[in-house]
Amino acid sequence: MEQSTIAQKLDALVKLQSIDSKLDEIIKVRGDLPEEVRDLEDELAGYETRLTKHEGEITALEDSIKNFKNSIKESEKLIKKYEEQQKNVRNNREFDAISKEVELQQLEMQVSEKRIKEALQQIEFKKEEIKKTDYNLSERRKDLENKKQELEVIVSESQEEEVKLNKEREKASKQIEERLLNSYTKLVNNYRNGLAVVSVKRGACGGCFNTVPAQRQGEIRERKKIIVCEHCGRILANVEFVMETVKK
Repeated sequence: MEQSTIAQKLDALVKLQSIDSKLDEIIKVRGDLPEEVRDLEDELAGYETRLTKHEGEITALEDSIKNFKNSIKESEKLIKKYEEQQKNVRNNREFDAISKEVELQQLEMQVSEKRIKEALQQIEFKKEEIKKTDYNLSERRKDLENKKQELEVIVSESQEEEVKLNKEREKASKQIEERLLNSYTKLVNNYRNGLAVVSVKRGACGGCFNTVPAQRQGEIRERKKIIVCEHCGRILANVEFVMETVKK
């Protein structure tokens, strides 16, 4: 890039600021819609994760029920085996020992039956949660679709102008040296209104509205060096002449 004069640099910055301000206006028309769309997408992802979790938990509970049922069958087999053995015992000690084994298996069966009942209750609870989540997911999908359609309409209305401005912005950015462009970008990002390059209006900075001394205003008019506001750091590109109305 050829060496530019200070005046040319300031003109390039003013042009870039003008383009960015127009782009900001386009974005402002969209309001909170882009953020609302992102929030709804995040909410939907949360619901889908919750559904996957519930379904996985139901599968695990169903597997545990199968295991408990198998355990009951094994206990039944053992009880039957022990009862057969009791018929051939030789003394009370053997009979009592086998009876304790039978009682132990019966207790195991009771525990398994209790666990099955608890698991079935949990499955019913999870199914209710899935039903609620499915409903919320369906409603939020409708909301998201409506918001997306609304945003698409607004974007389509300004899309041509936005594309044009972005091309102009790319071209304008190339006219500014990297160091100065970086400073400009940092200022734009620091302020909510996105103003990095402003004029002096009625003796005050057009960004923070603090007074700019007359001597400094003279230096700005000369455009021999880049001057920033001593209060907010914005680049002061020019001094606007305001004609005062004289009251008779």
